[in-house]
Amino acid sequence: MSVLLILGIVIVVLLVVVLARRNGAASQATRLEDARADAQRWYERLGGQVMNLHGDDPAARQALADAGERYNAAGGQLQQANTITQFQLARESALEGLQYARAARVAMGLDPGPDLPPLASAQGAGHLTSEREVNVQGHSYKAGPQPGADTPYYYPGGRVQGRPVPAGWYSTPVWKTALGAGAGVLGGMLIFDALFSPGFGDMGYGDGYQDGFQDAAGDFGGDNAGDFGGGNDFGGFDGGGDFGGGDFGGDF
Repeated sequence: MSVLLILGIVIVVLLVVVLARRNGAASQATRLEDARADAQRWYERLGGQVMNLHGDDPAARQALADAGERYNAAGGQLQQANTITQFQLARESALEGLQYARAARVAMGLDPGPDLPPLASAQGAGHLTSEREVNVQGHSYKAGPQPGADTPYYYPGGRVQGRPVPAGWYSTPVWKTALGAGAGVLGGMLIFDALFSPGFGDMGYGDGYQDGFQDAAGDFGGDNAGDFGGGNDFGGFDGGGDFGGGDFGGDF
């Protein structure tokens, strides 16, 4: 009798394990399908924007080119994705492309459309609220909240070399690996510090940005300051506000 009881308990345990695994597999499959559908939805929306938007303004053309590049990247990621994480990466690429498409609409004077979900990569970066111009290693760099002849490159916000770079329009795509004007990695760090340092101008910034700047200060502070010409490379800094305190802080 005891043997039959033990056998019955073993069978029950095995059934519970099988059912649990089956339910877990079904739940995983559902989550995977939801992630795929979500990424596909944003990818198709981006495709519609890329196909239907055409602009003659340099800023609009550049933003649309960047949107097209992200569309191609998202498409490639979708084709190869077979995990939830991979579908989430494709979704992020599509959303980044839609940010560029939205910027192109702004440059063309069109309604930017409804707000988009925030980019995971742009968390804590904020956005520019006023114009700024600095000189680093003999090159002039400008940034501001609106597109213009001198600021045709849009960036949706993110971290570059460990520093939070706000969303906005820039004179040079310094966030790219080549750093646009050929300033090199060190020059890129100096550009970011010059444009976004809380020590210059009237700024508001959140904890995420402050942490990023403190990292930068550690790289260039103390004795290293003399290695960079005691600030001579930066030219003059005006005291004008670059990031409206209330607006920039409110992003976090």
